[in-house]
Amino acid sequence: MPYKHNADRRHHIGKMKFRVTNWREYEAGLRQRGSLTLWVTPEALIGWRAPRRKTRGGQARYSDLAIETALTLGCVFGMRLRQTEGLLHSLLDLMGLKVPVPDHTTLSRRAQKWEPSARRNRPLPNGPLHVLVDSTGLKVYGAGQWLEEKHGVKSRRNWRKLHLAVDADSGEIIAHRLTDQNTDDPSQVAPLLDQVDGEIDQFTADGAYDGKPTYQAILQHSCTATIVIPPRVTAVACCDTGPPGQREKHIAAIASDGRLKWQAVTGYGKRALIETAIGRYKAQIGRRLRARSFAAQQTEAAIGCIALNRMLAGGRPESLRHQVRQA
Repeated sequence: MPYKHNADRRHHIGKMKFRVTNWREYEAGLRQRGSLTLWVTPEALIGWRAPRRKTRGGQARYSDLAIETALTLGCVFGMRLRQTEGLLHSLLDLMGLKVPVPDHTTLSRRAQKWEPSARRNRPLPNGPLHVLVDSTGLKVYGAGQWLEEKHGVKSRRNWRKLHLAVDADSGEIIAHRLTDQNTDDPSQVAPLLDQVDGEIDQFTADGAYDGKPTYQAILQHSCTATIVIPPRVTAVACCDTGPPGQREKHIAAIASDGRLKWQAVTGYGKRALIETAIGRYKAQIGRRLRARSFAAQQTEAAIGCIALNRMLAGGRPESLRHQVRQA
């Protein structure tokens, strides 16, 4: 992150240490993330098969719940569709359940049409939200790197952009979007906020989101929201008549007191929490997408976000800064 204190000699400054106050519960949650224990309720067994359709067309055999269950297992344990099919087969056999398992061809086809259900979204906390927004790149399936290393053939590397909106208090992903690599970040602010039902108290993002369209999209969603986006170095105040807006106040404060003080006053440092969420996604779910079609990749990213929220709900560390006593 730029504009840090003592940037020229930070390598001599010791890192802050934190002490986890709920280590027992957090450790149990970490162990639970790797558990293969499944609990299948009678309601899930009843809803495993797709309901009979009343319109023209073929009758689906498996419900969206069955498809989501299989895709979630494959996403969490990093398996391809064939291995996911075998894992689900073995688990249901061990449980003594005579339930049909969707094959890998069905999973591949249904993943292109799957949509997340509203009942699976966790309820947002009471009160206004502090929303953090950022994006990251995910690799897609391809032989680009292999061609370069083996034959020296240059290929155009393809990747996707995953746009995330995170609740600063809980660390959960409350909105997400998967786009191609040419989509700019500010254009995804409005689609992300459309997925947030609660009122926004503060919106924090990096300088890539600076601009009038971003401010308009946020204020249309929550007219009283506080927007914390660092203006670009070359940013100038708008010449419109009337009281200055939030962006103009940020430009004036940085010009008067400096960018470091502006970051401390506005609480811009909390933006690091979404960097943590992105790192958590890439460490737990993966840095690349396994699906080949764009629709299936969107499903894969959505299920990855749902699974990550469930992992976080199972155990989240509560830490305090460790105070070093001076002799």
